[in-house]
Amino acid sequence: MGIIKYLKNIFTKKEEIVEENQISDEFYSIIKMTSGEEILSLTMIDENDGEPVIVLQNPIIIKVLTYQRGVHIKIKPWIEMSSDDFFIVKFDKIITMTETNDERLINIYNNYIEDEENDSIDNYQSSKSNQIKPSKKMGYISSVEDARKKLESIFNNSIES
Repeated sequence: MGIIKYLKNIFTKKEEIVEENQISDEFYSIIKMTSGEEILSLTMIDENDGEPVIVLQNPIIIKVLTYQRGVHIKIKPWIEMSSDDFFIVKFDKIITMTETNDERLINIYNNYIEDEENDSIDNYQSSKSNQIKPSKKMGYISSVEDARKKLESIFNNSIES
């Protein structure tokens, strides 16, 4: 059932024959929260004993930034310090929501989630040994001894000149 049809049924108090605690199909949605946040998430609706709630899977905050060179989308996790993937939100915390079929947004969402999962796997594997080896990406270019010698030679050359 589409989200619009489902919400119309809730607000007009029409009841459909639904098993208790049935969760609807997943769909991608953009949700405007009462806090002002705009969230993109894989969403499900849980009947929850007659008081429906929204179940959000890996929700992200979307912010559209407009620059002279064009429009950019900034993405970050909805709750940054949590390791959970699922969040439950009551309808009274939502101003509006819409189902999205925009392939670009869905691809952005899925790519972000994949990147987050890959980052957490890499961090887990590197933390197993309790040591992270520095790389050139981290700024590691040479040893302390090599850097000292290079800096001394630069300093000595500038004094002689």
